[in-house]
Amino acid sequence: MAFVSTALNFTAHHRLLKYQIYPSASSKVLLSSEPAFAIADRRRRSIVAEASPTRDQEVVVVEKKGVGEWGKVSAVLFDMDGVLCNSEGAAGMAAVDVFADIGVEVEAEDFMPFVGTGDANFLGSVARLKGVEEFDTVTAKKRFYEIYINKYAKPNSGIGFPGALELVMECKRRGLKVAVASSADRVKVNANLAAAGFDPSIFDAIVPADGLKRLKPAPDIFLKASKDLNAPAHECIVIEDAFAGVQAAKAAGMRCIAVMTSLSEDRVKQANPSLIRKEIGDISIQDILNGGDSGSHII
Repeated sequence: MAFVSTALNFTAHHRLLKYQIYPSASSKVLLSSEPAFAIADRRRRSIVAEASPTRDQEVVVVEKKGVGEWGKVSAVLFDMDGVLCNSEGAAGMAAVDVFADIGVEVEAEDFMPFVGTGDANFLGSVARLKGVEEFDTVTAKKRFYEIYINKYAKPNSGIGFPGALELVMECKRRGLKVAVASSADRVKVNANLAAAGFDPSIFDAIVPADGLKRLKPAPDIFLKASKDLNAPAHECIVIEDAFAGVQAAKAAGMRCIAVMTSLSEDRVKQANPSLIRKEIGDISIQDILNGGDSGSHII
């Protein structure tokens, strides 16, 4: 059985059977000593938490269909924001600052529906929703990068998700090619990798949005990464956090492991990725190589 895609006649590897009944979320305490971007990230995660219990409570039973049906894997394509880097909250705060510069009040959560679709669309979509006239996305994106890099993504500031670097290195140890494939421009990709403490040279390819006419949910970024790596699309695994990113992976004919760092559980399931995990640190090398090696999985 192959991978599900309405465009490419593939079918799913796993079928979700049942979930536990989730207890209500515990009360939250906000510490005033937290930096602004951390507060925004906490608020963003609280939205997800309403539909997502704690890791110990999140058990999904998965029925696997046959042996060896996951197929060959030769490359892993990592999205950046929300996958390698815990940067979505900081990006939201930088966007808030951009709009404050022009006297428009917005909240970081306003930008969440547009995560993963490119920073021009990330900013421009909220401008349209707020009725901002003559909004210059080119100027706004330039200002956004200035604020984000200088205020929120300083080198070695620790924005890398726990386990991200270890998974990348384990993939390399297993002989897999690895790439970053992001809807952000190269200047932001470089800043995020430096802030997370990643040496860019560990990646066999880095594919940013620069020069691409179509961004996610179009498959172009992933197809370019596949080409740059000389790896067939059907042998690539994509790790994504955004709905548009999962759509792009499927449109490219690639299997996708989704992490729940930007979306609610229900929204992730609507995207219909091959596998779902809570964060990148919960993805095992067996998830990548054969779709997981157990019938029960912690999301």
